[in-house]
Amino acid sequence: MIVDFTGRQFEITPKIRKEVEAGLAKLAKIVGDNCTSKVILIAERQRRIAEITLTRRTKKLVGRGEAADIYSAIDEALEHIEKQALKLNTRKRDTKRGVKPAWKAVPEEVEEPVKVQRTPNVTEVPVVVHRFPARAKMSEAHLVKSQDAVAVQPLTIEEAVKECEFRDLGVLVFRDKQGDLRVLHRRKDGKLGLIEVP
Repeated sequence: MIVDFTGRQFEITPKIRKEVEAGLAKLAKIVGDNCTSKVILIAERQRRIAEITLTRRTKKLVGRGEAADIYSAIDEALEHIEKQALKLNTRKRDTKRGVKPAWKAVPEEVEEPVKVQRTPNVTEVPVVVHRFPARAKMSEAHLVKSQDAVAVQPLTIEEAVKECEFRDLGVLVFRDKQGDLRVLHRRKDGKLGLIEVP
C-alpha cells in the first residue's frame, strides 16, 4: 500500500509514521493491498486532527479524527474508515441480482417429445415432458362493492339464512337482535357458515 504523509504545523515522527502504517496494515486485510492512502496530520492550538483518505479502485474511504492527542485522532480516523470498508463489503455481498432478460428466461410450459433409444423387442412410446412455469401465476383479487349483501335491520340467524337463500347471496352481513355483527357466507360445499365478529 502506498502511503503519502502530509503535516500541517506538525512534524511527522517515525513513531507516528509506524502507528499509521500499522493501522493501515490492519485495514489492508479488509480492503486489500491494491489501494493508496493520503494521511494529513494537522496541529491547531490544543487539538490534533488526522485526516486519512483511502482510495480503493473507484471508491474513496475518508476518515477524520479529532482529539487532544495525535494517536487518539489517528485511531478515530482509522475506525471511521474501517466502518465504511465493512459497510461497503457487506453491501456488495447483499446486492441482489436483477431479473433475467426475456430472451434468457425459460419459456412457460414447453412440451418436448423425448427420444427413446431403440432396444430389441421393445415398443417405442412417445413421452411428453412438462416444465413448471418460471413464475407462478398470481390471480388478482376481484372486488365487487355491493349494498345487497348488507342487512339494514337486525335479523335472527333463521331470518338471515332465509334472506341469503331467497336472494341467492354468497355473503350476508347483518346484526342480530342483541346488536352483534355476524357474517353469513356460503362455503365451497354449498353449506352456509356463520362468522361471529367480536
